[in-house]
Amino acid sequence: MRTMSRGLALAAAVLLAAGGCAGSGGGTGGPIVIGSVNALSGAATFPEASQAAKAVFDAANASGGINGRQLEYKAIDDKGDPAAAAAAAREVVSGDNAVALVGSSSLIECEINAKYYEQQKILSVQGIGVDPACFNSPNIAPVNVGPYHDMTLTLLYGSEVLKLNDICALLEIAGNTLPSYQAAIDEWSAITGKKLKYVDATVPYGGSDYTSYIVKARAAGCKAITVNPVEPDSIGQLKAAQAQGWNDVSWLLLTSVYSENFAKAISNAGAGVYVPAEFYPFTDAASPQTKDWRELMTKNKIPLTSFSQGGYLAAKYFLDVLKGMKGDITRETVTKALREMKPVTDPMVGTPYAFGDGKTHHDNTAGWPIKLASGTNKWALAADDWLRIPKK
Repeated sequence: MRTMSRGLALAAAVLLAAGGCAGSGGGTGGPIVIGSVNALSGAATFPEASQAAKAVFDAANASGGINGRQLEYKAIDDKGDPAAAAAAAREVVSGDNAVALVGSSSLIECEINAKYYEQQKILSVQGIGVDPACFNSPNIAPVNVGPYHDMTLTLLYGSEVLKLNDICALLEIAGNTLPSYQAAIDEWSAITGKKLKYVDATVPYGGSDYTSYIVKARAAGCKAITVNPVEPDSIGQLKAAQAQGWNDVSWLLLTSVYSENFAKAISNAGAGVYVPAEFYPFTDAASPQTKDWRELMTKNKIPLTSFSQGGYLAAKYFLDVLKGMKGDITRETVTKALREMKPVTDPMVGTPYAFGDGKTHHDNTAGWPIKLASGTNKWALAADDWLRIPKK
């Protein structure tokens, strides 16, 4: 994994040096160009975020655009490849003269492009932030909670609400994410005064058999397990526990597994799968909180997922900023407006959003607890309000 991190850093350094001078972003009366860099192909794809952002901008265009100017949205594929991620950013930032990036969702693009965005003086309202650089850059501000606060939240729910003891962690580590996950665990410990019983940070992504990891965790006396898995891995882990007859363990997972497909694939969820949803749970179909998003996604045949929620909110927040601007809309004026924007509230999130002028942006600290019980194959609300990380 250290080799992967060095490779990403090298690619970023080489392409940054070739990136050229900062552009100003086009103004005048032509279209307002907005870009995004996304994992649209490759090992792990997240197309819903940019699709949802485009749907928001298309709806705005149908209503006349912004002061008569149309919004031209360009979602570029990073293919899960460092060089392609760097090239994608340069295509929309320098080539298309975008005024901002909105709705991006990728496993790697923040780490690759953060310094380039600083150099070009352009901001990214990230739809779904994943890697640590998404939350540690002055020029990137994700709308989602992110996997690290998500882990703190799931641990808080397990220990403080469910009153679980002997909680363990199985961590899937890619690149430079271990320090961020450790910081999330340390934050939980600082709040609760509790420690994890057992930690294994060697669990692989895309493993073919997780039996050995499950056997070790059971032997360590774990009563609950927190994992940061991608969906197929989590299914494999739960099935490995079931095969071992370990049916009384609770699973404290992240929003990455929150999908209807995951629920349908799980026949035995042990003592229950618990997740702090980053946005108001989309499986609560009758909720007024998600009504507008649900109708727009359904109209455009976009999957109802947390990824499409993130892209939708990123575009919605950005439109609110554009509508409040006076004068020409350029990269410089958009950057100023985002830096100075007042916090925006939305019923789909538990934390107001503001880009702000901070050196880092990791401000969304609320999740809505949901549960998948054994034999139900359906997610259900596990709380009647947001769970929040206490302010320091």
